[in-house]
Amino acid sequence: MKHYAIVVSMYSQLLGVSYNVCSFNILVNCFCSHLFSQVKVKGIRPDIVTYNCLIHAMYNFGQQEEATRLFNKMMDNNISLDIVTYDILVDAHCKDGKNSKAIDTIDTMKKQGIELDVVTYNILVDAHCREGMVFEAIDTVDTMIKQVIEPNVVTYNALINGHCLQNRMDKARKVFHLMIKKGCAPDISSYNIMINGYCEDRRIEETMELFHEIFQKGPIPDTVTYNTLTQGMCQLGRVSSACELLRKMLAFGQVPNVVTCLNLLNGLCKSDKLEEALELFRAMRNSKLELNIVCYNILIGGLCKSGHIEVGKELFHKLSVYGLKPDVYTYAIMINGFCKQGLPDEAY
Repeated sequence: MKHYAIVVSMYSQLLGVSYNVCSFNILVNCFCSHLFSQVKVKGIRPDIVTYNCLIHAMYNFGQQEEATRLFNKMMDNNISLDIVTYDILVDAHCKDGKNSKAIDTIDTMKKQGIELDVVTYNILVDAHCREGMVFEAIDTVDTMIKQVIEPNVVTYNALINGHCLQNRMDKARKVFHLMIKKGCAPDISSYNIMINGYCEDRRIEETMELFHEIFQKGPIPDTVTYNTLTQGMCQLGRVSSACELLRKMLAFGQVPNVVTCLNLLNGLCKSDKLEEALELFRAMRNSKLELNIVCYNILIGGLCKSGHIEVGKELFHKLSVYGLKPDVYTYAIMINGFCKQGLPDEAY
């Protein structure tokens, strides 16, 4: 027996405590299945929108088999697939790395007299770019233009990302300027992709130029922007600049997440700025951020590396108090720390 009232009650209780995306996904899936069954019980015939919503949710939750069964049920019930259904299927195949299946789906779609839309083309462009097939992606864009479908910001972002993934930043910049020339305004994702590309290529001057350009052109920097920049700065050893970015982030009302703090914590520890690292760690623990074992591993590693093995050991023994268990990296850090300090007995 399925006790949906209990599920609803549990969900209400969860709102008052910390829970993860897995718990939430289980609840959403439960509600989707329940609502769909209730539609049929009440004598309401599900339409194309009903099926599309549910299939999309199932694919998003990694339930390919259930989605396929529902898709077959649509066919059995003689429900004609629309462009949205096909876009969902093409997207699912591409995300699974099954591009050939995606092409087969598009061929079926064409035989049904359904023309590709900008969403379909964007899915294909993005899939090609992620596979490193940028020239194929460009050909796809040329095809959509011939079909009198204008590329949008999603199309250009996919192409920019494709060039960035291959460290072709000059070509990425050309596409970035092309979209502006064509009257398509870059969004914050456009800037984030470019900033990440420049950071990966260790071209910090161009990175900061783009960052300052954001404030002049309009898009508001988000957490991804700051996280990308802080990580890039720390990797280049410019930890003070990364800390300055955190202050700027707070001044503009952006709330740092655990990734922001991990970037800075790692940078401070690698730069032997242990006092600042401990201060940041205490601030993280006093905030509403949910600290995982990675946070503790970084700090314990920094302490051990700097010769503060006893402090690291104390933090190691407190993990259970914080509801955490050491992982293989935690043990490796501690063993390495003890050995470097000439304390093999402690290590074993």
